[in-house]
Amino acid sequence: MTTQTQRSAIITGAGSIDGIGFASARLLGAAGNHVVITSTTDRIFERVSELRNAGIQAEGVVADLTDQAGVGAVVRCASESFGGVDILVNNAGMTAVSDSYAWGGAGRTFLDRWNASLDRNLTTSFLMTRAVIGLMQAAGYGRIVNVSSVSGPIAAYGGDVAYHAAKAGMVGLTRATAIDTAAAGITVNAVAPGWIDTASASDRERRMGAATPIGRSGTADEVAYVIALLAGEGASYITGQLITIDGANSISEERGR
Repeated sequence: MTTQTQRSAIITGAGSIDGIGFASARLLGAAGNHVVITSTTDRIFERVSELRNAGIQAEGVVADLTDQAGVGAVVRCASESFGGVDILVNNAGMTAVSDSYAWGGAGRTFLDRWNASLDRNLTTSFLMTRAVIGLMQAAGYGRIVNVSSVSGPIAAYGGDVAYHAAKAGMVGLTRATAIDTAAAGITVNAVAPGWIDTASASDRERRMGAATPIGRSGTADEVAYVIALLAGEGASYITGQLITIDGANSISEERGR
């Protein structure tokens, strides 16, 4: 078990230099936490080098988190390198390929695409959560933050029914796990980003961001600040909640002005 000022955090899906996962790793590391970051490619080691250059103790693991072996490798790295797992940020996952608007509705989604989307966007979070809960319960402390989306729990766009179902499922996972673990000193929350301008954002998504009440897309850092808040010790009485980060887009009644 790590000390109070140096907790151990796992952040999944942190391979992109301008993504939510890496932004969260930077903030959690800057707050004094040790971090283990994951992605499915070797680029994760570039992110590790950048964190270490910033004075953050970091390790990286290339892992397929839809597979139990990959999950085990990540948790083992955190346990062996930093003595346990105090914080888990479930950020791994992605929407469908770039032509998702052309296919993927309820009447056109093939079962293999449905299963693949649920695996990468929901099952990864379940497997990681299941793997760390025992460690957190033994320590009497834990923070789990799931990166859901506005798409699914709150709103929807056309053409990707599987992604929406998976992200809505993350909220159910969050709330049920929060109830199951509350007495053990573990909090479980979710964030719902709206239109966020990352490297994977399309021109269409950026136009949608410009149409929000704030008038722009959000940034990965703006999402990461909320994640870091929920992952902090001061958030000990916040659990089972979904916090929306979308520039008021989901509550605006006036459209197309």
